[in-house]
Amino acid sequence: MDKTSSLSINEGKPIRCKAAICRKAGEALVIEEIQVDPPQAYEVRIKILCTSLCHSDVTFWKLDSEPLARFPRILGHEAVGVVESIGENVDGFKQGDVVLPVFHPQCEECKDCKSSKSNWCAKYTDDFLSNTRRYGMSSRFKDSTGQDIHHFIFVSSFSEYTVVDIAHLVKISDEIPVHIAALLACGVSTGVGAAWKVADVEEGSTVAIFGLGAVGLAVAEGARARGAAKIIGVDLNPDKFEIGKPFGITDFINPASIGETKISEVIKEMTEGGVDYSFECIGLTSLMEEAFNSTRTGSGKTVILGMTKDGFPISLGSYELLRGRSICGTLFGGLKPKHDIPMLVDRYLKKELNLNGFITHELGFGEINKAFDLLVEGKSIRCILWMDK
Repeated sequence: MDKTSSLSINEGKPIRCKAAICRKAGEALVIEEIQVDPPQAYEVRIKILCTSLCHSDVTFWKLDSEPLARFPRILGHEAVGVVESIGENVDGFKQGDVVLPVFHPQCEECKDCKSSKSNWCAKYTDDFLSNTRRYGMSSRFKDSTGQDIHHFIFVSSFSEYTVVDIAHLVKISDEIPVHIAALLACGVSTGVGAAWKVADVEEGSTVAIFGLGAVGLAVAEGARARGAAKIIGVDLNPDKFEIGKPFGITDFINPASIGETKISEVIKEMTEGGVDYSFECIGLTSLMEEAFNSTRTGSGKTVILGMTKDGFPISLGSYELLRGRSICGTLFGGLKPKHDIPMLVDRYLKKELNLNGFITHELGFGEINKAFDLLVEGKSIRCILWMDK
């Protein structure tokens, strides 16, 4: 496949292409012809090669109240593409580059971006309601009637072409298969990053992972690559034990099979006092508390990756905190996209990171609603949608 063909024909002009539009909460997406405007300053227009479906897409697809719910909208944020054209003041990218659009920004200029302490971006991260990063509610998408279409977390990959700010764009090696690269735009990077950058799992340690979706399995892969001795998976789906074994899952707990016993009690018995690290990857306050309670007194660390729908508070025993346990949250696994995603690509190419087992289905873009059904029904981990099929 020639990724660079026909990239400059429409430079500086609007492009007409196909996109899957969400027009009403929870309803099937509609494949329509849209117009994608040229990139403005600090923006790049991308030809999407393939995209995958994340649980966050499903969450926002179901939302029916503002300010987070907006219609019509183009969802999607795990994808890989090639640069079709660039706007003014764009450095480091050129036509034909293979790129990963990422929802988490890195301006490379603010105090936090320059710090090694976190992956926060003080300049941009607090704003997640705008359509375009530097232009507020200005949209680069219009439907056939000329109506603006809303963007989704600065990516909107359910379109053959999209416009992305350079703060959300990562150039990657063209040696990695594009469908594997797409996984690094959100879920897999979040999980591996949480194990490596946030928890800093070390050889011989014990780990518990609450929720074995793509993020939880990526945590397991990160812990496996670091040499963790015991990796306990917690999930209501008994099939996840076999699915998780290639990613390092050594033990499994199905909460439905332990009766009234608390998960944390089972984990403490399995590990003689608790795990060194626990990860909550679902977004339930009750499981966040159980994850914390399952860690070892004096040194246990809990990392929260799941996002609660309503931002409910969690309840932790202050005495347990005083005894040395810690808890923290993370967005995008603590990774700085422009610096760390190329590192993950390199680890994959060196066969130090197993990313092949995450993709359970591959479909053509026109079958996008089937991909939603598969994820909602729990039948897929990641479904790749090919734009040219």
